[in-house]
Amino acid sequence: MRVAVLFSGGKDSTQAVKWCFDKGYNVTALIAIKPKNTEAYLWHYATVEWSLLSAEAMGLPLILAKCYRKNPKDEAKELEKILKRIKIDALVLGGVGLQKTQIKEIEKVAKKYKIKVLVPYKGYSSEELVKEEIDSGFDIIITQVASDGLGPEWLGKRLDKSSFEELKELSQKFGFDLDFEGGYADTFVCDGPIFKKRIEFLNVQKVWDNKTSSGYLEVSDAQLVLK
Repeated sequence: MRVAVLFSGGKDSTQAVKWCFDKGYNVTALIAIKPKNTEAYLWHYATVEWSLLSAEAMGLPLILAKCYRKNPKDEAKELEKILKRIKIDALVLGGVGLQKTQIKEIEKVAKKYKIKVLVPYKGYSSEELVKEEIDSGFDIIITQVASDGLGPEWLGKRLDKSSFEELKELSQKFGFDLDFEGGYADTFVCDGPIFKKRIEFLNVQKVWDNKTSSGYLEVSDAQLVLK
């Protein structure tokens, strides 16, 4: 089956790529969309542009587009422009399927072109998925946070077995989703078994807004390095 993966460079979409590989699907493209606004509904903001390196590290083609709109329907139109010009049987999404509005808008667009939308980890709990992503051997970095309990000290922090327990406690205390669905945080995967090279961030700056208690990593340079 020919598939494309809606890709941000984060842990959920990278796990979705691994799922496609494990299934033996033909991943014809990764689709990444960089929004202009940090509060976009469908698309991640921080570090998405560096998914170019992720694609190269995995040996996959990437379609990278920009989005200047800010509402689910209009943001989905950017995806439609891409689906018009590629031939696939299914579009694969990461996460556990909590983002009903986002999935609905994507399904509307995909349906026009008779493309199935697959959410392979839909039956998982958030905790189960994060554990699987860590067990997959991914080097996961938190690149954006927007929740009580997640301060600037979490920006650039690695999500691994050690920090997972701390994150779980904070999730229970402050009520954010452990898999970050709902925009509580974003991540980026710098390495993993499906990567031929490792991604290294250079010239990293934390951008923090005290009024909203949110922030993100601004990465002005990055490179691929041999393992």
